[in-house]
Amino acid sequence: MKVLLVFVSSLNGKITRGDDPEVRHWSSKSDQQHYSRVWKNSRLIVMGSNTWKENDITPSPERLIVVMTRKPGSYKESEIPGQVEFSNESPSELVAKYSNSGVGTMTVVGGPMVATSFLKESLIDELWLTIEPKLFGKGISLLTDSDLEISLKLIELAKANEEGTLITKYSIVR
Repeated sequence: MKVLLVFVSSLNGKITRGDDPEVRHWSSKSDQQHYSRVWKNSRLIVMGSNTWKENDITPSPERLIVVMTRKPGSYKESEIPGQVEFSNESPSELVAKYSNSGVGTMTVVGGPMVATSFLKESLIDELWLTIEPKLFGKGISLLTDSDLEISLKLIELAKANEEGTLITKYSIVR
């Protein structure tokens, strides 16, 4: 199973603008359309509980959303088997669990703790990163503070609009 990490960031690596967790408030229409296509084509999406709480996500029988949380039992009212599930499993346990499901691709979309945990366990195959031509002095970074050092190889680059939004795809160099 291929594991994708999909994010949008400012040129200086911020995935939020200040304290505002809502990416749609600052990302371009080009990125939003790109993300919408990625979402529609994803059958298995993994995110953290903050990403789940901060976004208005509509469940669908077309995809399974797995929300990583330390307390899955506290989300019982939101769980829809086969559509939205809450798990305290590690990234490697999740990859092992869904590897033979026939889904083909696991799309990891947020947030930084989830991204860092998958990268620490060397589970990400590709990073799909939209880079917006913006600089934010305050905001959350793509990764949490850690001793990670990962090399990437550019496999695709597209200029998405006149402002210079770049949609990139990198493979992880192992």
